[in-house]
Amino acid sequence: MSVHQLAVESASDNRPLIITLFSVFVAATLGITVWAGRQTKDANDFYAGGRSFSGFQNGLAISGDYMSAASFLGIAGAIALTGYDGFLYSIGFLVAWLVALLLVAEPLRNTGRYTMGDVLAYRMRQRPVRTAAGVSTIVVSIFYLLAQMAGAGVLVSLLLGITNEAGKILIVVLVGVVMILYVSIGGMKGTTWVQMVKAVMLIAGALLMTFLVLLKFDFNVSDLLGKAAENSGIGHAFLEPGLKYGATGTTKLDFISLGLALVLGTAGLPHILIRFYTVPTAKAARKSVNWAIGIIGVFYLMTIALGFGAAALLNGADIKKSNPAGNTAAPLLAEELGGPVLLAVISAVAFATILAVVAGLTLASSSSFAHDLYANVIRKGQATQEEEVKAARWATVGIGIVAIVLGVFARDLNVAGLVALAFAVAASANLPTILYSLFWKRFTTQGALWSIYGGLASSVFLVLFSPVVSGNPKSSMFKGVDFHWFPLENPGLISIPLGFLLGWVGSLLSKEEPDPKKYAELEVRSLTGYGAH
Repeated sequence: MSVHQLAVESASDNRPLIITLFSVFVAATLGITVWAGRQTKDANDFYAGGRSFSGFQNGLAISGDYMSAASFLGIAGAIALTGYDGFLYSIGFLVAWLVALLLVAEPLRNTGRYTMGDVLAYRMRQRPVRTAAGVSTIVVSIFYLLAQMAGAGVLVSLLLGITNEAGKILIVVLVGVVMILYVSIGGMKGTTWVQMVKAVMLIAGALLMTFLVLLKFDFNVSDLLGKAAENSGIGHAFLEPGLKYGATGTTKLDFISLGLALVLGTAGLPHILIRFYTVPTAKAARKSVNWAIGIIGVFYLMTIALGFGAAALLNGADIKKSNPAGNTAAPLLAEELGGPVLLAVISAVAFATILAVVAGLTLASSSSFAHDLYANVIRKGQATQEEEVKAARWATVGIGIVAIVLGVFARDLNVAGLVALAFAVAASANLPTILYSLFWKRFTTQGALWSIYGGLASSVFLVLFSPVVSGNPKSSMFKGVDFHWFPLENPGLISIPLGFLLGWVGSLLSKEEPDPKKYAELEVRSLTGYGAH
């Protein structure tokens, strides 16, 4: 009997334990959300948690936001199936924080208020740039939400032994409903506390699994890697570059594209950017990122043991049978290491991970809709705080429904790959405008619009006609059809430079004269924090 069949049978036999653990976590976090919701008095509380969190607390919450289903499920699966090349995701996700720390965290905290649109609108025409920022934030968040929904569907289906498509779809719907409750009731305060709890649980779960994997090999990493290579069926090549990226010219370019997206994307992710507004000072924002780098770094080191441990102790065919993209490698490894109890615990942790991240993403997109689009574009700054928060709650429902519908189609894709697409869109549309706004005196409204819409349109357009959507019978979102012509799975190699280029060209060709006084004010504020909030 295969590992997958054993896991399904074990999950079925221990369904009461699994359902109990899931129910306890959901009930506890909803309790936290309701408690936080009672303390949410105004827009500042809903969007930024009252700016009341310390550097450590926010760093822990950032870690909870960042260590998503892609990190825990997707990377473990990618390493288990493709060895060294799968570990490249871990490296890219971690190195990306240096860009956020050195270029974005402190200036953004000093110049913005609730959203990315606040930074852009400071020295440019309000309505057009806020519209663009709002659209971009919502699109990037939905791409990221797809990954979390896919992970949730796969995970709970495995645990509850659900094999029919209707059951898997129902799971995605239920995750979406809980996500909507988290955000609409608790706002930023509730979401932040849920993320902190989840981060502690995830680190503890990964640490336990890492210890058990290394114990199997007497803490000899060389033996672990050797067994993984042997068990993979392809020998030492499993531990060398080229199994997924590098075999052809196209895959080499895809690797460069992936690397660009991962390293530059973090600094443009809306749900990460809004976290910098929850601390009282710029110094606390820097501390947040330092804590996040430490916590996330430790976690990504542990993904080596998780991924290669799965490759060493499980059969690759069983992993693929359970989920073609490898997303169930970590739960199957937990089953192998500690039986049904550890499977239930680790799966509850993974489910916690998904719920916390989708809450953060939904909050980022609903905040941008309410603050940028509704309050400042539709109502032209005349909306009251109560109306703005009400609009954010309704936007949460709408965005949640969109995420549920798209998540149904994405449930068979590798979640790490899906997140890499979100990173590419963020790096193409958001990062160029943020950096130009903060550091280039000549930047104009036209440059910002060209950069955001050009980067957004090019990245999404290339994804639609890539093998991710059609053309690959094993891993495409829509199987049985082929309308792809763009050969790369990640558009970053084309769309990221294009986003920067369009911002530069659009500014140079603009008839608008930038206001040097506004730029000087922004520069002082970004560097010193004077006048922030």
